[in-house]
Amino acid sequence: MAKVEISLDAELVVEVMVLAGVGSPQDAVELVVRDYIARGHRTEARTELKDRTRRETDARPQEPQG
Repeated sequence: MAKVEISLDAELVVEVMVLAGVGSPQDAVELVVRDYIARGHRTEARTELKDRTRRETDARPQEPQG
């Protein structure tokens, strides 16, 4: 996999390292990015499920009213 170099504020990285409980700045930032991506996928899955349920509900024939 290709690697990318970026510059980040040292205080930000140290805080991430403490919160993640890791000793390496590289590992800490990688954990945060992977978590962010995983959360996005979970959100997409939940949204898709809600949309599918809503479409199925709307597609059912409605009972006559009146």
